[in-house]
Amino acid sequence: MEKLFGDNWLKRMFIEMAGALITSIAIYNFAIPAGFPMAGFSGIAIIIHRLLALPVGITTLVLNIPVALLCYKLIGRKFFARSIRCMVLCSIFTDYIAPLLPLYTGSRLIAAICTGVIGGFGYALIYLSLSSSGGTDFIVMAVKSRHQHIRLGMLVFITDAVIILAGGLIFRDFDGMVYGMIIDYLYAIMTDKILYGMNSGKVAMIVTDFSREVTKRIDEVCGRGTTIIPARGGYKDEKRDIVLCACSTKEMVNVEAAVREVDAKAFSVVLESSEVLGNGFRMLRVAEPEK
Repeated sequence: MEKLFGDNWLKRMFIEMAGALITSIAIYNFAIPAGFPMAGFSGIAIIIHRLLALPVGITTLVLNIPVALLCYKLIGRKFFARSIRCMVLCSIFTDYIAPLLPLYTGSRLIAAICTGVIGGFGYALIYLSLSSSGGTDFIVMAVKSRHQHIRLGMLVFITDAVIILAGGLIFRDFDGMVYGMIIDYLYAIMTDKILYGMNSGKVAMIVTDFSREVTKRIDEVCGRGTTIIPARGGYKDEKRDIVLCACSTKEMVNVEAAVREVDAKAFSVVLESSEVLGNGFRMLRVAEPEK
């Protein structure tokens, strides 16, 4: 992640503000008018709002304080400071900026889809800036920092499902629980697609008699490194080479064209890769323990 932003704190701040604004719009302009039992501390704040008519943004901020203090050591000082800033931004945007925009009062299904897609995109931007909106995010990030193998979207889905079910039971809104789970699922999908999609790519395994020429042409076309692996044919026991090349989805078209130029008879297998890390690729790691 540091490679993604470098020392450009202004870029990180802009992405964080954009994420906070988009998330606030999803909650205030789509979720609240539809009366959904929402996820996270914002979901608890919406329950309190419906019961006591208290401001959603300020209520969310107040609820965050005890959890923030409990998770401070686990999530680290820098992440904690960024999250506090993001919490304040989300509260301000929810109570003062989002109300300036029109509310969606149409189909609840469309409102749920918009809330999930827009909100998930907003949360992904917040996580992308190495921050969080607080609340259950602190719990999620604390777990994530100790278990990096667990996908962030899955953690968000599990922790938020409990609050959604509680909200549906309190207001006896079964349909609302279903819509809330749809939103929670879309949150998880959008978060994982945006965060982990940045590390995704394709891997080509090319069996050819002209391995040196193929590697040279791939380097000329898209500047990607390759690895030559000695191999033997299973039928005739002939010595062949396998050229291994990892690249982005867009670059794979150029790689395939380069292979055809050199060896029209080459046998190629193209695989999807959920993560491509290392030299030449941006590394995105969320909630790693601070060194």
